[in-house]
This record gives sequence, C-alpha cells and structure tokens, in this order.
Amino acid sequence: MKKLRGHPRSLYEVSTKYCGGCGHGVIHRIITELIDEMGLRERAIITNPVGCAIWADLYFDFDSVQPAHGRTPAAATGIKRVLPDHLVICYQGDGDMAAIGTAEMIHAANRGEKFTTVFVNNAIYGMTGGQMAPTTLVGQKAATAPWGRDPGAAGMGYPIRVAELLSGLEGSRYIARGAVNTAANVRKTRGYIKKALEAQMRGVGFTMVEVLSPCPTNWGMEPLGAAEWLEERMIPIFPLGEIKNTLDEAAGAACAAAAGEAAS
Repeated sequence: MKKLRGHPRSLYEVSTKYCGGCGHGVIHRIITELIDEMGLRERAIITNPVGCAIWADLYFDFDSVQPAHGRTPAAATGIKRVLPDHLVICYQGDGDMAAIGTAEMIHAANRGEKFTTVFVNNAIYGMTGGQMAPTTLVGQKAATAPWGRDPGAAGMGYPIRVAELLSGLEGSRYIARGAVNTAANVRKTRGYIKKALEAQMRGVGFTMVEVLSPCPTNWGMEPLGAAEWLEERMIPIFPLGEIKNTLDEAAGAACAAAAGEAAS
C-alpha cells in the first residue's frame, strides 16, 4: 500500500475504528515510528489481546498475534524465547493487564522476560461498556460503580498502580509512565518507549511503559474535557516519569559476563 510522505511504513494508512479523542491512535503512531527508525519492521511482533487493543492488527503493518484475554505476557514469553533477535511488544489495556492478566504480567516481569510491554491505562474497561477497572479512580463513575468507586464498598478496593507494583520486582529493568493528553507528554512518552525498546534489543530484562490515555466515550466527556480530566485527576494518582531504571546496571553486568566468557 502506498503511504503518504512522512507516514510510518509500519502503520497502515486506513481509517480508525477508535472513538474520537482516544489515545490508542497516538500510541500506535509512536510505536510504528520507532520501529521504522530502528529498522526492525521485518523483525517486529506485537501481541494484542481482547479489549480495544484487539483492533491493533488493523493498523500495524508487521506481524501480530492475538492471545486470549490476559495471556499476552505468556504468549510474548514464548515468542521472544524462540525468536530472541526479534522485537516483541505486549500491547495491553488496564482491564487485560491488571485484572485477568495479573498473574502472567507479574511473573513475566519477575522472571525478567526480555520483551517490552506498552500498558494503556484509561482507568476503565473500554470495549465492553465502561465497567470499573483495577485502575478506576476513587470516586470515578463507571457502569458497575454508578455512584463512583468507593474503597469501603465490598469488591471495589483502590486503584492499582501497576508501574509501582512491577518496579519492586528484581526482574524488571525499566519501568516508566507517560501520557498522551498533550504534545509535551506525547514527546516524553515517545522517549520512554524508545528507551524500553532499545533496552530490549540489548537483551536486558523486562521493560514496561505505562501510558495514561483518555477514553472520552466511557468517561462521558468531550475529547478536550477528557484530556483535561486526565491532567487534573489521573496524573496526581499515577505520576509521570521513570519509575525504575536499572539499565546501566544491567549493561554493566552483561559486559562483565561477556568479559568473563572471553577470558575463559
């Protein structure tokens, strides 16, 4: 398919199925631009599960796999072990990664599996109608929490901070959190994802970038209001920046191991 000038080769030039104001399209653009820059289109594989992310194979012009709901890290583990020279990306939503896929996500990170997760956090279940997700904010309304999330109510609890949770595991090497509600945040998020992908190709352990993304439809807002709500309400609960960065330490250990092998 002929692409417009400046259009990433790794991104199909088609109309989007995502709702107006959704952040998935921006995140897709970031990923495909970086894959093109790294020259890895022929060696890139993305795993995208049930949820809004299931549409991703309509837009990514490289290999993709659709595992069962929540099982993306398990599938990515097998793919990366069989094809260690490939760039393997888990593309997951908050319901998928932090609810049904919690076990797969935590154990993959703990083992230090050498793939990269892009975790899209819009604080709600998107495709299935706006139910409360593990990341839904306290007081935030959802289809299953019409009066707002109440930590004191049975079954509701508190929003899970996935980046902080994974940063405590020794197998995780790079954990960051960005957002796509402003141009400045998009640029920073791009930098985080680039660093994670480059680290993966150097063979370090688990890397993950959480991306705060608007969901105007299920938040019941216009796109501009959703971007502002993300800034005012989500970022204070899910602060942006690099949460864990041990890439230099990992690189030093790899060099020492290589030197030891050479000496022997």
